[in-house]
Amino acid sequence: MKLYLDFDKKKELCSLGKALSSEVRIEILKLLEQQSLNVNEIAERLEIPASSAAMNVRVLEDAGLIRTELKPGVRGSMKICSKQCGEVEILLKETGTDAQVEVINMPVGNYVDYEVSPTCGMVNDTDYIDGEDEPRCFYNPLRTTAQLIWFGAGYVEYRFSNAGVQKKVLKMAELSAELCSETADYDLDCPSDITLWLNGIDAGTYYCPSDFGGRRGKLNPDWWEDKNTQFGVLKTWRIDETGTYLDDVKVSDCRIEEYRMTETPYISVRIGIKKEAGHIGGVNIFGSHFGDHPQDIRLKLHY
Repeated sequence: MKLYLDFDKKKELCSLGKALSSEVRIEILKLLEQQSLNVNEIAERLEIPASSAAMNVRVLEDAGLIRTELKPGVRGSMKICSKQCGEVEILLKETGTDAQVEVINMPVGNYVDYEVSPTCGMVNDTDYIDGEDEPRCFYNPLRTTAQLIWFGAGYVEYRFSNAGVQKKVLKMAELSAELCSETADYDLDCPSDITLWLNGIDAGTYYCPSDFGGRRGKLNPDWWEDKNTQFGVLKTWRIDETGTYLDDVKVSDCRIEEYRMTETPYISVRIGIKKEAGHIGGVNIFGSHFGDHPQDIRLKLHY
């Protein structure tokens, strides 16, 4: 995974700077380059107290450099730490001031079409939107306020403006969203094959290992129960003149011009599960006020 930062992401830049300002945390990153370790193993290898290891792990996780998950241990559960980010790109200017980059943020509830099956539902900052496990509730007008939506199978479709594409030469498109699998409550062993379609073309599938829980999502409101899904993983699909990539791993030879960005009045983005998927484990899509990452679905168009 590659981490992209610019002046628009002040909080993330500060978190990254803090994470990399410690030799101990750099040593932890070097350890996790080789294998995943629990907090006690990190403490033993670096010869530091377990409490210090846990504190440094939290700082690295807040910066998006590592990820953690709870797994059963001899005495309760243990926190397993794994590398999440292998490369960081920092653009030292505001993205919005760059005439060659257009950023469009799409609230997760602003879908224009859907086909979902239970488990399914939506919440906003303050409460559930309509009932749970009733697909018809996805028509509720309050869906536009949603901060987290989930479904066991199917898809949701969004439409982004392509006015800029009509006037300029598009070199690259990046679509990012915080996602995870979906089941009742949460399940750390719940794989799901989550696919992105761009203008009807398969742009690659993310194998998600889990409906993540076990710790609270960093942005979740206080009323959201601990037993529920808590956070996802920020995934980035990139399409350029050489092909299609998921977190910098090439998944298709389909190039930017093959996605027909100018042929309709909009750019269609569909997120869901193929009917023939090997792992039909559902989808959670997080908005800017839920999960770990303060963003909605984001499309960046590079001209």
